[in-house]
Formats: sequence, C-alpha cells, structure tokens
Amino acid sequence: MSEDPALGDILDILSDEYARDILAATSIKPMSAQELADECEMSEPTVYRRVERLQTHGLLDEQTKVRTDDNHYSVYTATLSEFSLALDTGSFEAAVTHTDDESFPGEGESDTADRFVKMWEDL
Repeated sequence: MSEDPALGDILDILSDEYARDILAATSIKPMSAQELADECEMSEPTVYRRVERLQTHGLLDEQTKVRTDDNHYSVYTATLSEFSLALDTGSFEAAVTHTDDESFPGEGESDTADRFVKMWEDL
C-alpha cells in the first residue's frame, strides 16, 4: 500500500509546531513576518522557512500591503479551513478544505470597475 506523497507532505507540515502556530495566528488576522515572529516566539528566518512551505502547499496566502513611504511589506493569511483524514478499506483518504473569504469585498475581481462595484454594494 503506497501513501499519496501530497498526503505525506501535508501531514509533515501539520506535524511541525511552528507551522501550526503560524496557521493558527494567521487564521485570526493577516500578519507580517515580524508580527508572526513576535506572536509565535520564533525567529524571522524560521517564519520565512515555514511560510514558504505552507505557501507551496496552498495553506497560506500572501498579500502585499502598500505604504506611502515605499516600504511595502507582505502579510500572510491562513487558507486552511479544515483537514480530515479517513481510513477506508485499506487506504487513507485526505481532504483539505480552504477558506473562500476575501479580505475585502471585490478582492477577487481583476477588473477595477467590478472591484469598486462589489465594494460599493457591500457598504
């Protein structure tokens, strides 16, 4: 019986306490690497390594926050909503559910006019 490599990767990531801490913190609100380092009590290099792994497997989303002083920075948001694992007739079945929440109405729209309409309708 061979195990699905993606399942093994997801289990490996979720077994990492630092990765779980990052997912938990970013499920509450978007956070920068520095905020994650402070909140989760880990170094920034550790944060960036875990963030890269989480993004590779679609468990974390990155957005750029624009600042007027040209010092733009990234914030991260958990996209993992649920992970389930079932053993059924000799094989494992895994399911990963992602969140569909937009940080603001119209965020998913590529056209500026459509984005503005969605934002206006949500007021």
